[in-house]
Amino acid sequence: MFSLENRVQEYAWGSRDAIAALLGQGPSDRPQAELWMGAHPAASSCVELDGGRARLIDAIASRAEAFLGGPTVDRFGARLPFLLKVLAADQPLSLQAHPDEAQARRGFDAENAAGIPVDAPERTYRDPHHKPELICALTPFDALCGFRPAAALPEVFELLAGGPGGALVPRGDAPVDAAAVSRLVQGLLGLDPAARRELVASVVEACRARAQAGGWLARACGWALRLHELYPGDVGVAIALLLNDVHLEPGEALYLPPRRLHAYVQGVGIEIMASSDNVLRGGLTPKRVNVDELVRVLDFSPWRVEPVAPRRAGAESFYDTPAPEFRLSRIELGAASAWKTDERRGPEIVLCTRGQASLVDARGATRDLRQGGSIFVPFASGSYAIEGSGQFFRATVGL
Repeated sequence: MFSLENRVQEYAWGSRDAIAALLGQGPSDRPQAELWMGAHPAASSCVELDGGRARLIDAIASRAEAFLGGPTVDRFGARLPFLLKVLAADQPLSLQAHPDEAQARRGFDAENAAGIPVDAPERTYRDPHHKPELICALTPFDALCGFRPAAALPEVFELLAGGPGGALVPRGDAPVDAAAVSRLVQGLLGLDPAARRELVASVVEACRARAQAGGWLARACGWALRLHELYPGDVGVAIALLLNDVHLEPGEALYLPPRRLHAYVQGVGIEIMASSDNVLRGGLTPKRVNVDELVRVLDFSPWRVEPVAPRRAGAESFYDTPAPEFRLSRIELGAASAWKTDERRGPEIVLCTRGQASLVDARGATRDLRQGGSIFVPFASGSYAIEGSGQFFRATVGL
C-alpha cells in the first residue's frame, strides 16, 4: 500500500478554504479548485517506491499486473482507468460536455493526423477516452445538467423569446424534442456578438421578473442572474436555462454519462471519472468554444435527472453506475471500529474526509490515514481493513 502525494489544481472558480481545510491548512492565497488522486499524465499522484519518489503513473506502468490486476489490464491496458478528485467550486464552472468512447477515438485520431500538438490551445481531444463522471456531495451542492424534460421547456422558451430569440424558439404546435433543442442551441451559439448581447439582456430582464414572481423556474432564473454577473453577455446564460437545475445534500450523488451538457455551480464534492481530459465547452468561459464539434457531440434529448441513491451494505454505501472504469463507495465508521474489504475488483484509492484510521493488508502491513490523506492499494495487496473512525471514500474499477 502506498500513501499518495497529490496535486492541487488552481482554477479561477475554486475555493480558497475548502480543500485547504480538508488538508489541515489555513486559507490559500489562490483559489484551489481540485485535488487530484490517481495517475493522470497531467498531474499524477506520487508515491515512495524502491527508496525514492515516483509518479504513480510510472509505478503502474512498471508493475501493471501487480498494481492493477489481470482483469483491469485486460480491459483498460496498463493504466489506472479512473481519476478521483475533491472538487471545490465557489463559482460556476463552464458549460461543458465530454465525448463518448467512439467520438473521443475519432476526434483524437483526426487531430493527430492533422498534426495538432496535444497541448495546443486549439486542441479538443487530448486522449482517446470518454469521461463519464459521478459527483458525491460533501456540502450542499448545485449543478446544471442535461436538457430539461419536454414538458418543462415551453416555459423556458418564453424567457428566451425576446429580441433575437423570437426567431429561434419553437412556436405553436412545433414539437419539443431533441431536434428542436438542437436547432435552438445551434441558433444561440451562432448569433453574432451584438445579437448575443441583445438576447442575453432580454433573458436577464425576463429572469429578474420571474425570480421575483416565484414558481418552479424562480431558482433557475436566480442562477441565470448570477451567471450574468460573472459572464455578462455570454450566451451560456441563456443556454443554462434549458438545463435541469439539481440540488444535492451531503451524501447524495449525481451521475453524468458522456454527451450531456452540464456545469457544476457551487459546493464541495468527491468526483470520480474515467481518466480523460476531453472537454468541449459551450459557454460561461473565456476559453475556446468549438461550436461545430460541441454540436456533434451533444445529446440533445430531454433528460429527467435522477440522483444516484446509495446502496448500503453495513458501514459502506455504494454509488452504482454503468461506468466500467470506476465505482465509488462511502464508508462511515464510529469510534474505534473496523471495516474489511469484500471481494477486490482491482486497484483502489482510499480517501479520508473526516477522522483517522489505519489500513492493514492481508500480510499485516499498515499505513496510517488522516483527514485529507489518501492511500493507493494495489490489487496484489489482497484484502485489507480500515481500523479507526471517520468518513472514507473508496474508489475502484466498475468491472
